[in-house]
Amino acid sequence: MATFDFLHLVDRCDNFRLDTTDEKLVPFSLTPSSPPIGFLFSNVVELLREYNDKINRGKPAFVVTDRRICFDDTVNTFEKRSAVMKELSERWRDDGHFSMTIGGRLWRDELFPIYPTPFTRIAKESVQFVMERVCCELFSFTTYGIHMTMYTRDGRIWVPRRSKTKQTWGGYLDNTVAGGIPWGLTPTEALIKESMEEASLSEDVASKAKCAGCITYVYRTTKGFLQVDVQYVYDLCVPAPEELSAEEALKCTPKPLDGEVESFEFLTFEEVLDRMGKGEFKPNCALVLLDFFIRHGIITPENESNFVEIVTRLHGRFGFDAIAHAVN
Repeated sequence: MATFDFLHLVDRCDNFRLDTTDEKLVPFSLTPSSPPIGFLFSNVVELLREYNDKINRGKPAFVVTDRRICFDDTVNTFEKRSAVMKELSERWRDDGHFSMTIGGRLWRDELFPIYPTPFTRIAKESVQFVMERVCCELFSFTTYGIHMTMYTRDGRIWVPRRSKTKQTWGGYLDNTVAGGIPWGLTPTEALIKESMEEASLSEDVASKAKCAGCITYVYRTTKGFLQVDVQYVYDLCVPAPEELSAEEALKCTPKPLDGEVESFEFLTFEEVLDRMGKGEFKPNCALVLLDFFIRHGIITPENESNFVEIVTRLHGRFGFDAIAHAVN
C-alpha cells in the first residue's frame, strides 16, 4: 500500500499563525467596536499614518492608534469606504510604495469584496467595501476564490500548466479551473466564468460541478504580507474521453483560451500525487488536491501519518478569534 508524507505541502502554504505570532500586527476594523477584518504590519501602519496626517489634507479617513485602526466615523457607507480605499491604493501604487506587490503589471484592475468577518456568507448585501485585488494582502483582508478538479471515474485529472508569463507562479501546475471571486459574482458564477476563460469549458459543462466545501489558510508571501484565503472547492466528474463520442469528448476536454494556461495534461491520480510531492503545483493548488484526495479516500489515516493535522489545518479559522479577544 502506498504511503504519503504531505504535511510539508500544508506547511508551505499555511505558513503563518495569526494567533501565535510574536510579530507586531495592528488589527483593522470597520469601526472601533467591530471585530478585526485585517491586520497590518508596521510598515503599512506608518504609511497609513502619513496618508491620514499629511496627504489627506486634514480630512482623516482613518482612526490610527497603536492598538487598532478603523475608518473614521464619517467614512460609514459602502461607497465612502470603497472610494477611500481606491484613492489610497492608487496613490501608493503611483508613488512606488510596495512596488513588488502592487506595482507595474502586478496591478490587476480587479475589485474584490471585503466582508465584515471572514465567515460571512458571500452576498452582495454583506459587502462593506471593495478594493483592488492585489492591495488586499497589504491589509491581510480575507479574499475568496474557486478551485475545480475535473476528473474521471477511472482515476485521472485534467491538470493545467500556468503560463510562464503569469504575474505569479508562472510555469507551475494548477487546478483544472481556478480563480478569485471578484465583486459582483457568486462562487458558482465565478466558476462558470473562469471555466470558459481558462479552459474553454461551456456553462453547460461547468454548471455540473458540485461544491464540495472550502479550504482556508494564511500564506505569508515572499514579500512579507499575508494572504488570508478561503477557496471554495468544486468537483466535476466526467466520463473518460474514450467513453464519449468525438463531439462530446471535445466538449469535455479543457483547452487554453485566455493565455493564462499554457497547456493541459490528463494525469492519473498516481502521477498527480507524485508531482504534488515534488512541489510542482502552485502551493494553494496542492492543498486543494490534498482535500480532494482525502474526500475521495485516496489519502487516509492509514497511509498518511499526519492525517489529522492536515485535515484540521485545511479547515482552520485563521486565528481571528484569539486576536479579537486580546484587542478587546
